[in-house]
Amino acid sequence: MKNTNARVALITGGSGGIGRAVAERLAMDGIAVGVHYAGNKSKADETVSAITAAGGKAIAVGGDVAEEKDMSAAFDAVDAAFGGIDVVVNTAGIMLLSPIATLNLDDLDRMHRTNIRGTFVVSQQAARRVRSGGAIINFSTSVTRLQFPSYGAYAASKGAVEAMTLILARELRGKDITVNAVAPGPTATPLFLNGKDEAAIEYLSKAAPMERLGTPKDIAEAVAFLAGPARWVNGQVLFANGGLG
Repeated sequence: MKNTNARVALITGGSGGIGRAVAERLAMDGIAVGVHYAGNKSKADETVSAITAAGGKAIAVGGDVAEEKDMSAAFDAVDAAFGGIDVVVNTAGIMLLSPIATLNLDDLDRMHRTNIRGTFVVSQQAARRVRSGGAIINFSTSVTRLQFPSYGAYAASKGAVEAMTLILARELRGKDITVNAVAPGPTATPLFLNGKDEAAIEYLSKAAPMERLGTPKDIAEAVAFLAGPARWVNGQVLFANGGLG
């Protein structure tokens, strides 16, 4: 039977990295979780198993974030399982690095399809379905302010995410739904570490005053704040980067 009193979240990209940490953290707050995956169902099932083993509630849902039909079906599945949706966290994204002068434009299109169109599709579904008192949380990056070389196309895609996030917050006036973005700094995930040598990792780990890389759990705490008690934080970009920039 549906439990219409429990809070429910859908986390895109919830099968690994920051997404998995977010799913597990929200489950700790008693939120039932839809763990979205794009292609790796086994990883999503692992996340679901970890949550249920700890006493939480979770299901895995698949689909391409940039496809309206896929995301509509994912929202439907979470709604059917848990009786509604209160929180949508859109962590799904890809990062392909290159100087602007030499970037392969196919990589640009791939990144923008997932990061911009995907965020738009998910935000659109969330705007239609999230219940009063809920929260929509998208993901940007601190590189929109830090201007690291080779991050131009990625930062551009996340700049678009920030723009749509802040506008959606104003468009949902009167619905008691907050819309914010989290902008992590360098965080120790496979997405960030892939392709970087030890010297680059060491440099970035010392760049923030905290003198370490962020962890997925650090970012998940920021999301839990926005998903729960932060009802007066709306239309903002929260920089979770240990004081970097």
